[in-house]
Amino acid sequence: MNRTMNARKGTAVLCLLCLLLAFGAAGAEEPVNFVSDAEADSLGVMKYSLDTPTLKYTIESFVMHGERCWLSRIWVQDPARQIGKATGEWKKTLRFCKDMAQDLPDAMLAVNGSGYVSPRYPEIPENYPGSSEDYYYTPLGSVTVTNGEVFRNLEGVPYYGLALTEDGLQMYTGADNGDVLAAQPVQTWSFYTTCPLLRNNEDLLPEEWDFAERRAPRTVLARLDRNNYLLLTVTKDLKGGLSLRRIQTFFQENFNAEWVYNLDGGVSTALLVKNSKGKWKPIIGGAKDEDIMAFCR
Repeated sequence: MNRTMNARKGTAVLCLLCLLLAFGAAGAEEPVNFVSDAEADSLGVMKYSLDTPTLKYTIESFVMHGERCWLSRIWVQDPARQIGKATGEWKKTLRFCKDMAQDLPDAMLAVNGSGYVSPRYPEIPENYPGSSEDYYYTPLGSVTVTNGEVFRNLEGVPYYGLALTEDGLQMYTGADNGDVLAAQPVQTWSFYTTCPLLRNNEDLLPEEWDFAERRAPRTVLARLDRNNYLLLTVTKDLKGGLSLRRIQTFFQENFNAEWVYNLDGGVSTALLVKNSKGKWKPIIGGAKDEDIMAFCR
């Protein structure tokens, strides 16, 4: 019995490696091969994939420290065109991620995006002018740009978050808003000022931030280069999710990312793919949110 199980396991591993190698190719602008987490509790299993001339992705399911995780490896030919955003109505509504994804006809994979302010989550940074109510049903971040339109520019409040430019997604850590806007971003996404995790594998998490040690569902994005991105989505199965410290270690040990950023998580965590019939399938999540990030053909 053990010999049969071992043979099957060996065959599965060989098939998985062949699939991953076939998907990857040499060159900075081609998909980068995935390296499995050495400390994972089980081998990854490929669940979803897409291979087109302009967009390629694989989504692998595995268990890390007792929690189900999904690793999406994404290659886009033209990031500025193919990374999209859909939102709720500014200062009025939140929307289901699935509904927002339907706003983007060419989108094939989507995740939750920015943290947001609402009556349920009223906390804003101390250096934001005004009161919490002024920010209800809007994303966090001192700069907000959607489809090239500037919705927010809090002068004198540094920007922490992501911005989509002609050179792909960029991560900012305390940048002057003028410098962010000078790069002519098409979209922005933001969460807490402490959400940048790594830059060139260097630790950016504040040591005194207790939240970094808490287990929770997560959506974490990493940039490998202009065209290649990783998304780690963590569920809340048995132990409440994973801490940001553990996720930081996962990326440090397995990838040489240009940067790693923690998007909103918790109840907002969502991962959706479009099936062959053009219908959106939620792999994880379904709560209302302020915006999404989507990868398009």
